[in-house]
Amino acid sequence: MASDPAAAAHRPHPVDPPPVRRMVPRDRHEPHRVATPLELFFDLCFVVAVGQAGRELAHSLAAGHYGEGLRGYALAFFAIWWAWMNFTWFASAYDCDDVPYRLTTLVQIAGVLILAAGVPRLFATQDLTLAIAGYVVMRLAMVTQWLRAAAGEQGEARRVALRYAVGIALCQVGWVVVLLLPDAVRPVIIPIGVLCELAVPVVAELRLRTSWHPHHIAERYGLFTLIVLGETVAAATVAVQSAVDEHEELGRLVPVAVGGLLICFAAWWIYFARPVHQHLRSSRQAFAWGYGHYLVFGSAAAIGAGLEVAVESAVHRAEISETAAAATVTVPTAVYLFTVWFLHSRHTKRGALAQSIAPTGAVLVLACTALGGSGVPAAGLVCALMVAVGVLIHSRESRESRETRDGGAA
Repeated sequence: MASDPAAAAHRPHPVDPPPVRRMVPRDRHEPHRVATPLELFFDLCFVVAVGQAGRELAHSLAAGHYGEGLRGYALAFFAIWWAWMNFTWFASAYDCDDVPYRLTTLVQIAGVLILAAGVPRLFATQDLTLAIAGYVVMRLAMVTQWLRAAAGEQGEARRVALRYAVGIALCQVGWVVVLLLPDAVRPVIIPIGVLCELAVPVVAELRLRTSWHPHHIAERYGLFTLIVLGETVAAATVAVQSAVDEHEELGRLVPVAVGGLLICFAAWWIYFARPVHQHLRSSRQAFAWGYGHYLVFGSAAAIGAGLEVAVESAVHRAEISETAAAATVTVPTAVYLFTVWFLHSRHTKRGALAQSIAPTGAVLVLACTALGGSGVPAAGLVCALMVAVGVLIHSRESRESRETRDGGAA
């Protein structure tokens, strides 16, 4: 039987890489561009660190250590997200899938596993040594990628790659210096380091943007959202199982479990309701969208941590009130709903009613905090109602569009 060219275009990359090749930009309008097996493996390894940060956040919140827990989580998640994001945009522009590229990517994976091993120390004793070591490994691997890209470029494109390499390298020197500073100085220096990291892409692409692929970028972000939401469901499942094994209080756990599932299902539905790649037309739009996903990914993972706390509260193991336990779920859920709407849902919605669903839902979810022990199931019902209303509005719009099109054809 003859092979199907269309099917061949969608086949995954072969296991054996091609020979070493010159790293040149990929076509921004390349058809059938999809995530590679290496990128999927990269995401799965990174979510190990996400899960570690979520578990440590849950332990801190359940013990009432809000400040320490949120600071540790924000810093750890930034390191994970920023390294993931930089690789994702680089790969969208320069993935050549040869041996050096694969090996460098595997070094980055090793770095995130080192970072994950350092997350418990970061939360428990503010010991940054292992976490920064893992982060520096990931980022120096990106420096080698950008230097290789520079070797294959000319003119302004070469200068863009070199600015990336130099900017990232300087930031890593700064993080190593942070380890040598007194603990009292670090809270002032670390935010400066974060701002420097965020500024590197803006400065590097000031005159010329890299050739990232809009559809590929949208898919990569969507896949990571899926994996983070899956980690959230897994964390909640383990928490429920542990509580059942130790306390067997199913009557108190079922509402929390059902509410948590409704929130996670709605989070998936709302994120993928409409395609977003057509919105990513310029660097300005892409930077705002890509940077804003720190809140999307961070809040999605924090929902899982909050569900763990809610389960512990339901069986009276948490050291905080039921209202505070509910807030550990409702606050990140509200942040997720509003941020997803702001970043891309609002660009595909028509009419005041459709535009108001997510912001209104976020406010109602926050209001569920006041219900204490019933806050999580109530928030789940709000999220389910949001999805139902959105589906009804979309169905009506589709019907009206068909009627208009059929009327015009007649």
